[in-house]
Amino acid sequence: MKITFLGTGTSQGIPIIGSTHPVCLSDNPKDKRLRVSVLIEWDNFSYVIDCGPDFRQQMLKANVAKIDGIVFTHEHADHTMGLDDIRPFFFRQGDIDLYAHKRVFKALKKRFDYIFTSEAKYPGVPSVRTHEVKNKPFELGNLNVVPIDGLHHKLQVFGYRFKDFAYLTDMNFVHDMEADKLSNLEVLVVNALRIKPHLSHFNLEEALDFIKRVKPKRAYLTHISHHMGFHDDVQQNLPDNVFLAYDNLQITI
Repeated sequence: MKITFLGTGTSQGIPIIGSTHPVCLSDNPKDKRLRVSVLIEWDNFSYVIDCGPDFRQQMLKANVAKIDGIVFTHEHADHTMGLDDIRPFFFRQGDIDLYAHKRVFKALKKRFDYIFTSEAKYPGVPSVRTHEVKNKPFELGNLNVVPIDGLHHKLQVFGYRFKDFAYLTDMNFVHDMEADKLSNLEVLVVNALRIKPHLSHFNLEEALDFIKRVKPKRAYLTHISHHMGFHDDVQQNLPDNVFLAYDNLQITI
């Protein structure tokens, strides 16, 4: 299984438009972060988790010619607003499979009504097949995927476990019953927004505590804001098995 970090930034990305914060002015490519998303590939299957506003740019950068579907964590704009850019995949492949909580589909149908409508559809508009995700395992390709239920302040969010890999973003609370689903992981990806506490995301201390709780062999931090600091400086102070993810990083499990 190959994991490509398509984006590792928070909702505004880094650099932030018009910002003079030192991290936003950094020349280090690892300090430049698109909106958060990952590409997961195994056998002949290829799935993306979330498609934010940078989806087109991310697909071009990673040279992705085919996706078997998009799996959504939740409905916030930085995780969904690239949906229109599935058009090239639709033109080659036909209807695109989408997987999400029913609440997420309700939001998508409001924002992208022209995609989901069945009446007088405009030529060139993509079509999709929707698959409701509940808090129970489901099949993707030839894999059994396990949803991990968590909270983004008061909003329900799904993380996902693919075999020995799990991806959790935009969470600041995971119940013990859900955390138990994350035992014996090879790799855990979890959000860590910044150093200071935040209303709806793990900060760095909370993310590290969660990693200690779950005990993966390796962990990668994502959904990172400029307030976390410079990539290289932060990495020097992390435990040996914990890494700041960065855009275009690829790992194999």
